[in-house]
Amino acid sequence: MAVANPTARLSEAEYLELERKAEFKSEFFDGEMFAMSGGSRWHSIISANVGRELGNALKDRGCVVFESNMRVKVEATGLYTYPDVSVACEEQRFVDDEMDTLLNPTLIVEVLSESTEKYDRGQKFQHYQQVRSLKEYMLVSQHAARVELLVREVDGTWRLHQAAGLDARISSPTLRVTLELREIFANVKFEARRMR
Repeated sequence: MAVANPTARLSEAEYLELERKAEFKSEFFDGEMFAMSGGSRWHSIISANVGRELGNALKDRGCVVFESNMRVKVEATGLYTYPDVSVACEEQRFVDDEMDTLLNPTLIVEVLSESTEKYDRGQKFQHYQQVRSLKEYMLVSQHAARVELLVREVDGTWRLHQAAGLDARISSPTLRVTLELREIFANVKFEARRMR
């Protein structure tokens, strides 16, 4: 998440009016807009790969796969955000007749970057946990062939499933699909990262 826009607090209606006219995307929370930074080449490829694989696997199953232009609102907290990929498997609900802000995703995917990983794993996940329809949260590395899938159990706890390596697979128990990491990371070249 980027730096807050130093203006007076906005209402949700004011945010949506501004956002729908904007040339770049901004998240919204507690009256403030936060400009989103652009993603890397690998981030873009991985997001497209995940969306394609999910779309192919779910095409005749009544689920809809959205890419990062579909805004999601967490009704319980008021966060408006743009997941890299989201999937809705129930009748889709939206904030209003514009149908550009989804309220009931089943799965959300975030491709991790150095600038957002802490937020995606922490505060953002805390928001996402408040979405009743959300059953799974997938975190995808862009620096190694590694995927983490958090699955909401019946008792409300989240169970971690992990897969690593291009020969690995990760299965979604909710969507009943299995994704091959070789496909998720197709056309991605992993670069050595310097130790800090």
